[in-house]
Formats: sequence, structure tokens, C-alpha cells
Amino acid sequence: MAKSNSSGRRTQGGESTSAVIRSASVGGNDLMFPSILELHVPAGARIADVTFGKGVFWKAVDRTKYCILASDLALDEPIRSRFPDLEIRSGVKFTALPYEPESLDALVLDPPYMEGFYRPTKDARAGQGTHSSFQQAYSSGTEVAEGSAPAKGRLAWQDRVVDAYIAAAVEAHRVLRPDGVMIVKCQDAVSANLQRLAHVEIITAYEGIGFYCKDLFVVVRPANPGVSRIKTQVHARKNHSYFLVFVKPRSPSPVVSCRICRETATAAAADLPD
Repeated sequence: MAKSNSSGRRTQGGESTSAVIRSASVGGNDLMFPSILELHVPAGARIADVTFGKGVFWKAVDRTKYCILASDLALDEPIRSRFPDLEIRSGVKFTALPYEPESLDALVLDPPYMEGFYRPTKDARAGQGTHSSFQQAYSSGTEVAEGSAPAKGRLAWQDRVVDAYIAAAVEAHRVLRPDGVMIVKCQDAVSANLQRLAHVEIITAYEGIGFYCKDLFVVVRPANPGVSRIKTQVHARKNHSYFLVFVKPRSPSPVVSCRICRETATAAAADLPD
């Protein structure tokens, strides 16, 4: 806030400090998530975590500050005993939430973002055998790619993952009030030897639904990722993930850059020779 001094000149108010919430950190989700809530979700907010899973996000949060509605498609019973202060509902799809329209202040989404978890048969899904602990940590084992409204035909590979995020956002837009906040966890991937910047695809798709991407946080894994077999490396190994913060604006989203880029690219492509 600007103030006027004795000379009549306006000076910038506020205090000089380095104690600010930063956009990137090294550590786990449980360390970053409380800062995101502090910055973007006011105390007393009604928050639905629709992919509660192991409850990792909430371990370091003062849960008395919020009204938390926890749910997931499938939950382990021990989770309830670890969070006795919460009523946790199982069997709830994030594409069919049991909430009234515009009844939530915030929504948290963290679906499995590995394409291997969306394979149609259980035996083919990622996290088999010696990797079962990986599946237990990141998947309910019951994910399906149901398809969002815009999706046509059979989806494969990374498209299944992104489409799950889109389907979730359509439902989130329904249950969030105007100015409501949606916190989304995601990670980029290399799929079929192609670089897929999932966070860009999600942001662009959510803009089309009517969300505004207000903030982005990067979480860097502290340990070095291992590789079981490698011949020639052609892509950087992913050791970071994202928290994206979206807002459902009262009026149309103030960001139009992505739409302008799409229109320009479409027009340019039409002029290319066959």
C-alpha cells in the first residue's frame, strides 16, 4: 500500500522480508501443501479432497482451520484411524460428487498421473510384483478412463490421464462457488517416446472449461530417481511435479493468451501446403 511522507511524495508501504511463500521447493507434497492453503484458501473454507488416498497432503495442515470433506474411489481402512478427526467417504468418484452446485469453497484433485494405472485390465496395470508398493502409494487399483464430454473414440496412453483430469474439472466447476479454488497435482510424462507436458495440457483444457490458472508450484524430489535399464537417454528424467491452483472466476477468465495462440496456430496451419 502506498503512503505519503512529509515531503508529499508517495512511498510504497509494507515491510522488507524474505519470509515469503515460494513457487518451488525440494521435499514432499506434505511440506508444500500447507503453504498453498495459506496463500490461496482462507480459514473456515469448505474444502473437498476428492482423491484423499493416504492423506499425505493433510499431515502437516492445521485441520481445525478448515471444514474438510474427504473422499476417494477406494480407501484402506487404516486411513480412517490415522485421521480420526475427519469423516472419510469411500466409493466416491471425482466425476460424480455428492455435493450441491456451487457449494464448495475449494477442491483438491490428485488422481494417479501414470498412464499405466489406467490400463483396462488389472493384471496389465503399473505396479505389479516387486513394484506393488508403488501402486499402493499412488493408485487405488480401480482407476478407469471414463472419458470427458469432449473426448471422442478410444483413448490410449497419456491421453487417458489428461482426460481424467478434464472430466474431474467439469464436475469441479459444477460444485465450486464463484471465486472457488481448485488445487490440482500433476506431473509431466514421456509417453510412447513423446514428451507430454501434462501441466500445459491441463492448464489449456481448464481454461476452455472456464477456470483461471492463478498459481503454479514445483515440488522437486529430494532423492535421485533410479533407472532399472537404460541404453541411450533421450529425455531428461522427471524428478519434479506440480501443484496448479485454479480459480473459478465470477466473470470470464481474464487470460486469453492460450486461446489466441490456438486460433493463430489453426489459421497458420490452414495456410500450410498439403
